[in-house]
Amino acid sequence: MTAYDLFLAPFADFGFMRRALVACLCLGLGSGPIGVFLMLRRMSLMGDAMSHAVLPGAAIGYLLAGSLSLTAMGLGGLVAGLSVALLSGAVSRMTVLREDASFASFYLASLALGVLIVSLRGSNIDLLHVLFGTILAIDAPALYQIGAITSLTLVILAAIYRPLVAECFDPGFLRAVGGRGPVYHVLFLLLVVLNLVASFQALGTLMAVGLMMLPAAVAQLWSRSLPVMMLIATASAAAAGYLGLIASYHLELASGPTIIMTAALFYAFSILFAPSGIARRFFPRPHLKG
Repeated sequence: MTAYDLFLAPFADFGFMRRALVACLCLGLGSGPIGVFLMLRRMSLMGDAMSHAVLPGAAIGYLLAGSLSLTAMGLGGLVAGLSVALLSGAVSRMTVLREDASFASFYLASLALGVLIVSLRGSNIDLLHVLFGTILAIDAPALYQIGAITSLTLVILAAIYRPLVAECFDPGFLRAVGGRGPVYHVLFLLLVVLNLVASFQALGTLMAVGLMMLPAAVAQLWSRSLPVMMLIATASAAAAGYLGLIASYHLELASGPTIIMTAALFYAFSILFAPSGIARRFFPRPHLKG
């Protein structure tokens, strides 16, 4: 087998592989930087909770459309995700519950409700598609939608980058200078939900957060500069998508889980060999002698 057959032939020969690759590249561009900000804000588990929160809306869109319509499911997931995010924030402000406990409660209820809704009318195969995604079934309208979400994410991130960074590292300073921290927080939650909806269409609700958090963790192990971390997260997410598709094609594996496992292998390698990894602790660099 030549290098062409191994790395390029699947995308040259099959349109569904090309569409899946473009979807992965778009998801890497949008989800990578969002994952870095989630990690800096210590909201990693909240991202996982919100990825399950989109399930009831996606299930309702599935029932209304009568098929696995990614557009209908995406719109339903967007409404459900934003509703859970706003309700969780309201509950944490009006009760003694902290925001993480509120998100966990809504996430469990949303996951159970979504599975029940799908099981009312769909088959086990439909439920598997909703939970684990169908990246190889991405069509042109779904690809346009993912591309639009990625473009919107990059534009909004560029517009709110400085106050978002200030809120991550020193929210007290942002309040002191009259910054509208809650506004930027809501905009950031909107971007999280939008990117989870885009990822959900390709990877399902159970793994939608995979290309968001694993590349962000890789980036944090390799760099301490925020712009560099965002670049590393984007590159590692795109590379995981490409190599995962190649591996799934040649080894006849499920594409979505293979992509996430590829990202997990990047993470494992980084844990061992990154500047902040384990190997550097056991084999430190020798100090220069004067």
